[in-house]
Amino acid sequence: MTCCGPNRRRFLNALAIAATAPLLAPGTARAQTDPEATDLELVTLTDTAAILTWTTLDPHDHTPVPANTEVRLAPANSLTTPKTVFEDQTPTPYHYAEITNLDPNRPYRFEALSNGVTATPAKNLATRLPGSPETTGTFTTLTPPPGRLLRTLALCNDIHFGEEISGLIAAGLPPGVRQDPGLPPYPEVMLTALLDDLRRPDRTADHLLLAGDLTAEATPDQTRAVRRLLDAWGTENKDWFATRGNHDRPHVGPDYAACPATAEDHHDCWAESFTPRGELTDHDLGGLHLIGLDTTALDTSGGTIDDDQFDRLHTTLKADPDRPTLVFGHHPVTFESGVTNLAGPDFVLNRPDAARLHALYRDTPGVFLHHSGHTHRNRRTRPDIPLNVEFLEVAAVKEYPGGYTLLRIHEGGYQANFYKTRTPAARRWSTRTRSEYFGLLPEYTLGTVTDRNHVVTRDFSGLAGIP
Repeated sequence: MTCCGPNRRRFLNALAIAATAPLLAPGTARAQTDPEATDLELVTLTDTAAILTWTTLDPHDHTPVPANTEVRLAPANSLTTPKTVFEDQTPTPYHYAEITNLDPNRPYRFEALSNGVTATPAKNLATRLPGSPETTGTFTTLTPPPGRLLRTLALCNDIHFGEEISGLIAAGLPPGVRQDPGLPPYPEVMLTALLDDLRRPDRTADHLLLAGDLTAEATPDQTRAVRRLLDAWGTENKDWFATRGNHDRPHVGPDYAACPATAEDHHDCWAESFTPRGELTDHDLGGLHLIGLDTTALDTSGGTIDDDQFDRLHTTLKADPDRPTLVFGHHPVTFESGVTNLAGPDFVLNRPDAARLHALYRDTPGVFLHHSGHTHRNRRTRPDIPLNVEFLEVAAVKEYPGGYTLLRIHEGGYQANFYKTRTPAARRWSTRTRSEYFGLLPEYTLGTVTDRNHVVTRDFSGLAGIP
C-alpha cells in the first residue's frame, strides 16, 4: 500500500517549473535506424503474465517514430542469457508487449527493445524510484489466490464522453490536449477500446462496473451516446452497472430543459438514460453483493451521500453483514485520499459522510472493497479506522494511463490488475496525454506497481461461479 505521494504544493511547484520546459508534440516523423526508446512501464503484473509498454521517438526532434517491439526474458536466479519471448515486427511508436505463460511467484529479468535499442523509463519518479521494476529490470510474478476462479469484474471510471480538451483544471489551464483533426473524439476512442478489450478471450470480464463521470457534462446527447455503446456491449444490471459522477450531475440551462426536472431548477439528463439522482443500486451476482452509491452533489465537485441513501445502505448491509460485498461510487472516501489528491480534501467524500460510511463498514465484515474514481489515478489508501476493506481508486479511461482494473475473484481471495486499453488509437491517445500537466501526469496517475497489481486473501468459498 502506498503511504505517501506528491502533495498538492509539491506538485503545483513542479508544474510551475515544468511550464518552462518544451512539451512533447507527437506527430509524424521520418523513420530512424536507432530510435530513442523511452517511457518504459511494467503496467500489469499477474501470476502468469506481465505487460510492458514504451514509446519510440526520433532522437533529434522527439516525435514518435515507428519501430519493432521485442521483449527478452530469463529467470532472475539464472545465469542464462535472456531469450526473446515476444516479438512483433509491425512498426509502431506505441509499444505494447504482453508476456504470458509465466510461473507464479517467480522472479524474472527482462529487457524491452525496439530496433535493438533498450527501452528505459521516462524521467518520472513513478518509474525511476529505487527498486522499481523499470530501473532494476526485474519483476516477480504474483502468487494467485487459493481456489478456483469464480468470476471477473472490470472496474473503471472517468470516460468524460463529449469532452473535447483533456487535462484542463480551471480557466483553460494548464494547457490541455486535443484530438488531432479527422480522428474520432478521444472519449469515444477510449470507451470503445475498453469495451473491445473486455470481450477478448484473454480478459473475458463477466461484469463491468462504471464508477461515474461517464459523460463530460451530462447533456442528452452525451448520456444517450454512452448508453447506446453500453447496451451494445451488454445488458444493464446484468453485464454492466453504472453510478454517476460529478460530471453526470443535474445541470441548469437550455441544453437540459427537456430532461426531467429536479431541485433548484436543475434538469437531470443522466436520470433519463440511467438512474434517478440519489438512488442506491443493489444487486446479487451469484452471492456477491454489489452496491452502487450516488455520491454527487449539485454544482460542486466534492462528494456527499444523502440520508435516504444512508438509510437504505444501512438496511441492506445489516440484513446480511457477513455476505461478501463490493461497494462502488465516484468519490474516494478516506482521509489519506483527501490529503494526497491534487485538489485537496474538499474533492473527495465529505468527512462526516466518510466517517458514517466507515462506521457502517466496521459493523459489516462482509464488505471487502470500495471502488472509486474521480482522482484519475491508481492508488490504494488506508481506511480512517481499522477495517479489513480495500479502498481502491482506479485511473481514468479517457486519458493516460487509459485503462481499467480487472478483479479476479477466487474461492480464497482476489487478484486486482490494472490494464491499459490496447487498440492502436487508444495507445496513441494514451501516449499523447502523458504531456498533460506539463508532462507530470504520470507522476500522479500511474501509481506504483503494487497499487496497480496485488492479491488479497479472503474467504469467498460461498460464492457461485459463472456457469
